[in-house]
Amino acid sequence: MIISASRRTDIPSYYAEWFFNRLKAGYALTRNPMNRRQVSRISLARADVDAFVFWTKNPKPMLPYLDRLKGYAYYFQFTLNAYDGDVERGLPALKERVDTFRMLASVIGKERVLWRYDPILINSRYTPEWHCETFGRLADLLDGSTERCTISFLDFYRKIEKTMNSLGAYDPSEEVKYALAAAFAKDAAAHGMQLCTCAETLDLKTLGIAHGSCIDSELISKLSHTAFIGKKDRNQRPECGCAASVDIGCYNTCRNGCAYCYANFSPGVIHKNVSSYCADSELLCSSPEAGDIVKERNIVYNI
Repeated sequence: MIISASRRTDIPSYYAEWFFNRLKAGYALTRNPMNRRQVSRISLARADVDAFVFWTKNPKPMLPYLDRLKGYAYYFQFTLNAYDGDVERGLPALKERVDTFRMLASVIGKERVLWRYDPILINSRYTPEWHCETFGRLADLLDGSTERCTISFLDFYRKIEKTMNSLGAYDPSEEVKYALAAAFAKDAAAHGMQLCTCAETLDLKTLGIAHGSCIDSELISKLSHTAFIGKKDRNQRPECGCAASVDIGCYNTCRNGCAYCYANFSPGVIHKNVSSYCADSELLCSSPEAGDIVKERNIVYNI
């Protein structure tokens, strides 16, 4: 079973203490996002976990705890962009995040820290030219600290449509996307990075850019020293190449404040959930309630 921590919120940045408390306890509870009364009990025992995949924009709070992951296969999907506060409001300064990225790689190895340059948001301020210059600068700063970079262009979900319109964001032509990808591929190669895409329909194979798998069976096999072949995740978009995983996060709990976020959609609920956070709870930003139906989550085995 692969544990995703988490596509729904930034656990390393805001809930590291909760995660490691649950790791010590050997399990976590998580609510079904579609039916809060349905609660899954998920084993975090070494025998049941093939790998942890951490998704974050700032894993610095996790650094003091990393020794507790000894014996587990794990890696970080580290999103590092250079937008200002109009797009990414709640993040530390770029220099601090770059320093954290390099520090994390020096501690756990560059193969465990995957750079995400996404989403690629284009408007009159963040132009294709700006992205070309910015990607090249970041690739230079991260040289030797990662082996892979994943890119994706902004998806215009309905829930962020109003915000994106206020920013003047637009979906560029395939020609513009191809030209950007070509420039990124050149810079990535110059710094020893494999470039891949995340859930993109655009075919960039002629540039040497493959469709990526953020939850990657091949990488998990390498890190765990086992022959792991995961089942395709049917809960993701058809273009997604990820292996199936179990997410222990909770929507409407991330405080990064990113304008393009699909996981936060109610400021009132965010405030309520964050106010309910207790590092000792079995549930993230929640507590067990009367009427909850708790069931052991079926383990997703490799095939």
